[in-house]
Amino acid sequence: MVKHVEENDFNEVVLESEQLVLVDFWATWCGPCKMVAPILEQLSEEMSNVTFAKVDVDNNPNLADKYEIASIPTIMLFKNGEMVNKVTGFRPKSELLDLINRGLQA
Repeated sequence: MVKHVEENDFNEVVLESEQLVLVDFWATWCGPCKMVAPILEQLSEEMSNVTFAKVDVDNNPNLADKYEIASIPTIMLFKNGEMVNKVTGFRPKSELLDLINRGLQA
């Protein structure tokens, strides 16, 4: 399951997590965001050792500014409270899986 995260729980869900966390910065009006959403849902069901989160940039502009989100979707991986990888734009499942696996091994 992908968790919808807001500014008030971002630290707890993402930065304080003991698991690798994938964060999808997205917006409701974004076509590529809608294409990546079901892929992230699938991966979240398949990978219980990773937390999957979504941040709506329109509802959370301070987070979007903090992480310098210029294009969406932007997908970031966080490990031990630090951002370890970032990709922008639609990515197929195989590429996202590779990104996650590299994050798990880091």
